[in-house]
Amino acid sequence: MMKKYKCLICDYIYDPTNGDPEHGIKPGTAFESLPASWVCPECGAAKSDFAPVG
Repeated sequence: MMKKYKCLICDYIYDPTNGDPEHGIKPGTAFESLPASWVCPECGAAKSDFAPVG
């Protein structure tokens, strides 16, 4: 099972089961597979501002 990641700025949860379809990220995309240019859809924080949940 792929881990969920939480934005440390706004608490948005990236769930790989859902992906981020609004930004071209298909469901089933692991956080590690997100492009470096991906940012939090809620606040615009960088990938480096996310931490694994659990």
